[in-house]
Amino acid sequence: MKQYPTNSIRNIALLGHGSSGKTTLADAMLYYAGATDRIGKTGDGTTVMDFDAEEKKRKISISTSVYSAEIGNIKLNIIDAPGLFDFAGGICEALAAADSALISISGKSGLTVGAKQAYDKARALDKSVAFFVGKLDSSHAHFYRVLSALAANYGAVICPVIVPYVENDEVKCYINLIENKAYACSGLELKEMRMPVSQELDNMRSMLLEAVASTDEGLMEKYFSGEEFTPDELISGLSIGVKSGDICPVYCGVQQNGDAIPLMVDNLLKVMPSPADCKFKNDKGEELEYNPGGNPALAVFKTIADPFVGKLSYFKVLSGKISNDTKLINSRTGNEEKISKVMWLKAAKQEDADYIGAGDIGAVSKLGKVITGDTLSAKGDLTAAKIDFPAPSLSVAVYPKAKGDEEKITSAFNRLAEEDYTIKIYNNNETHEQILEAMGEQHIDVIVSKLKAKFGAEVELKQPKIAYRETIRKSVSVQGRHKKQSGGHGQFGDVWIRFEPCDSEELVFEDEVFGGSVPKNFFPAVEKGLRECTAKGVLAGYPVVGLKAVLYDGSYHPVDSSEMAFKMAAAIAFKDGIPQAAPVLLEPIGTLKVLVPDEMLGDVIGDINKRRGRIIGMNPAENKMQEVIGEVPIGEMSDFSTAMRSITQGVATFTLEIARYEEVPQNIAQKIIDAAKQQ
Repeated sequence: MKQYPTNSIRNIALLGHGSSGKTTLADAMLYYAGATDRIGKTGDGTTVMDFDAEEKKRKISISTSVYSAEIGNIKLNIIDAPGLFDFAGGICEALAAADSALISISGKSGLTVGAKQAYDKARALDKSVAFFVGKLDSSHAHFYRVLSALAANYGAVICPVIVPYVENDEVKCYINLIENKAYACSGLELKEMRMPVSQELDNMRSMLLEAVASTDEGLMEKYFSGEEFTPDELISGLSIGVKSGDICPVYCGVQQNGDAIPLMVDNLLKVMPSPADCKFKNDKGEELEYNPGGNPALAVFKTIADPFVGKLSYFKVLSGKISNDTKLINSRTGNEEKISKVMWLKAAKQEDADYIGAGDIGAVSKLGKVITGDTLSAKGDLTAAKIDFPAPSLSVAVYPKAKGDEEKITSAFNRLAEEDYTIKIYNNNETHEQILEAMGEQHIDVIVSKLKAKFGAEVELKQPKIAYRETIRKSVSVQGRHKKQSGGHGQFGDVWIRFEPCDSEELVFEDEVFGGSVPKNFFPAVEKGLRECTAKGVLAGYPVVGLKAVLYDGSYHPVDSSEMAFKMAAAIAFKDGIPQAAPVLLEPIGTLKVLVPDEMLGDVIGDINKRRGRIIGMNPAENKMQEVIGEVPIGEMSDFSTAMRSITQGVATFTLEIARYEEVPQNIAQKIIDAAKQQ
């Protein structure tokens, strides 16, 4: 592959809802570019971009893949991102590398949630956006219904460029509205035919002309004077509007056989921005240009950590040239990193390169301490804006199937977390469980499958234990007396302790002993005995909080008393006294914030109420959304992410943070206590 200047590179992310045809579209584009010899099928596991074993097995995209192809005098980097919500981290990676986004929409399914979210994410990052309406060979596919939905949602920015001519519910040909020509398509072959006459086609071209006219005063004057635009003027106006975000061109075709794909690709390469037209942001929010003549700098947007292949870092060049043996400094760590061998990406394969220039995308292996989001530069003084990955929303407890595999599993999880920043793994010190957090059930299933296939580690998943606690509601005074005689010195310790409720996480220990009934040197032993007891309460074995213990009397033996004896006496007082002090079970309560569309508000509130939640406020948000604020017991939230995805078709997002502990209702507390006793 030859080198291309920055203005001859196009970095385009393919986004869309799951099963909208993104990956097949990528294959069709690569087939047109001559990079492949056929268009693969996801159902057969033969697409170029879905090369991971898990993707072939599941017939879905689960990670971002990149392919560099050449079309004429343009280099096209296609960045195919997953469409399923469980793998949303891939969209963040793709948009970090792309300068524009092509959103795939099924002509049968229409404008779906995934397509809307892809548009919102791309525009939030100031990326140019185009739409492709595909699968027009499917029954009930309807391009014009999808176009109407796009216009209804996004207004005047929607601009048709390639449209089908439909007769008797069958696509007869495709119209290039810029040339105002009709083409019969047979795969990649185009045959010009007589332009059909249709009011619908006239309306479409009017949308194009109005959109282009709005990009330039000269074009506007020409439009109002009734003069016809030349194809070059239309391309120029489209390009201006696409770069500014004022125009989102719409294309169409059939991915699987390549119908109309050449029409779309040729136009995309003319109107979509190059890195020379775009800027990137640093960590201070400042916009910087891609500088071909500057000092070398790159930003890592994806990491592959494979136990067999090794570590591979995908990067985009921000400045200068990245060549073999280049030495750069990581702005995060301050460490110097040597670039061993740079490569162009071709999905599962890599091709050696002499260098990767500004605005282009490449890969490098064996950067051991470099992670996704790192910026490497000649002086270490440049840091690109961080990639904002979504927070995981589903938690499971992980147990090894084989004894002794704990270390292997932890190591494997850490490697997977290097690849996927929507994975979190940690040990819960209260419940003594290893917790895996991910984006959803399918995400977790893929992680577990990778653990076994790549690292030979098998795990069992359970619902995480809830970190309940225990406390008391009234004061009691009890005696704890430990006396034992077994020949020689005996053991004797005698204490009177008053247990009281208080506002403290830790045990509050005080003494009110007068007259030396308990010598002061035994006070620490009494406190230690009580603290050890608070680790396991009397109801269900959960830690005891909100407890004050006052040592106010007791007795001792000058020979038989010892620290151990008084420690035992304190434990006896605890076990006898706490059951008399109205012990209760406490549960963690979380502050829940849900962002939900107006029309789904009632269903979401109903679900929260079913979980013993309390709504404490609502705030209007952008795009006809509402922020619902509530408080809910953590123990009721294990399947909340699944419920939200079902109720809102994946639109709602939420955060949940532990706020405090409250008393568990008696009927629920008894079930928890009974379950603890059985264990």
